[in-house]
Amino acid sequence: MLFLLCALQSQHGASPARRNPATEMRKPVILAVDDDADVLHAVERDLRRRYGEQYRIMGADSGQSALEIVRQLKLRGDVVSLFLVDQRMPRMTGVEFLAKGIKDFPRAKRVLLTAYADTEAAISAINEVQIDHYLIKPWDPPEERLYPVLDDLLEHWLGGHHPQFEGIRVIGQKWSPQAHEVKYFLARHQIPFKWLDFEIDAEARSIVETAGKGGYLPLVLFPDGSYLFDPTLSQLGEKLGLKAHPEMAHYDLVIIGAGPAGLAAAVYGASEGLRTVMIERVSPVDTATESYLVEAIFRATWGERVRPYLSEDDYATLVRMCDPRDSLYALKRPDFHFLQSFTLAMGEL
Repeated sequence: MLFLLCALQSQHGASPARRNPATEMRKPVILAVDDDADVLHAVERDLRRRYGEQYRIMGADSGQSALEIVRQLKLRGDVVSLFLVDQRMPRMTGVEFLAKGIKDFPRAKRVLLTAYADTEAAISAINEVQIDHYLIKPWDPPEERLYPVLDDLLEHWLGGHHPQFEGIRVIGQKWSPQAHEVKYFLARHQIPFKWLDFEIDAEARSIVETAGKGGYLPLVLFPDGSYLFDPTLSQLGEKLGLKAHPEMAHYDLVIIGAGPAGLAAAVYGASEGLRTVMIERVSPVDTATESYLVEAIFRATWGERVRPYLSEDDYATLVRMCDPRDSLYALKRPDFHFLQSFTLAMGEL
C-alpha cells in the first residue's frame, strides 16, 4: 500500500512539493497533410496566419504519420476541428487517411486538396467519406479561394462543439475494485478527473482501442497524452508528482497519520526546529492550504473550548492570532510557546 511522505518545512527541513497547476485551455486542432514539403509549409503558413489565434495548426508529411498524430491527440483529449488533406500521396491516399482518421474525430470537417486532374476522384470521395469540400491547388490568393471555404466550415463546426474536459480521465468498469481505488485516491488528493464507464460509453471503448489492446482496466489518461493501464497507487502518485520518498536520510520527528492530531503535532514539531516528516496513506489536503487547515482546527475545537474563560476582546485577538492569513496578528513560531503554556494552565484542555 502506498504511503506518501509530506516533509513539513522547518529550519532544517524542506517544504513539500506542490501539485502541478491545472492544464491551460487547449485549442482545437487543424491538421494539414501533404507529402510535398513545400506545399505543406505553404498550407501551414496560410492557416496559421488566419486561424493561429483560435486553433492549433499541425502538419504531417504522410497519411501514416498523420494517423499517429490523430492517435496522440485522441489520448490527450484534444479535438480535431478540420482535416485538410492532399489526395495524391504515396502508400496512403487522402481518402484512405480520412476513412481512418474520422473514426476518432467523426465531427471534424474534411477538405481534400486536389490537382485539376483529380476532380473526379474528389467528387467520388464525397460519397465514400462524406468530404465537406475539395480545393484545387494552387489556392492563391487564399483570401479568395481558401479562407471563405474554411471560415464557413469552421463556423459550422464551432456551432456544435462542446469543450472537452482537459484533466485526468479514468476509464473502467462500474463495479471494479481497482477502478474504485483509483477514483478514491484522486478524490482524496483533490485532483479533478472525469470518469468514463467502459461498459456503456462508446467513447471510452474507442479510447481503450486507440491506446492499444493487452492492458487491463482501469485506464488512466493524463493531459500530456501518456496513460497507465491498471496502475498501482505508487505509479499513480509518482506520475502526479506526489512525494513518495523522503528527501533526507534522518528526521528528528516522524508522524504517521495526517489526521487533526497528526497535523497539529507536525506543526508543533516543525515550529520547534525539528526535522519533521509526516507519513500518510492518502494525503488529506493540498500542501498550499495545509497550515491553514491546522489553524482552522485549532479555532474550531481548541479555541471554542477556551472561549468561556476569555473576554470577547481577548477571544477575538486569539482567533486572529490563529489565522495565518492575517498579516498583523498571524500566529508566529515563538507564539506556540504561549499556546503550550496556556494549554497547560487550563489543565483540562
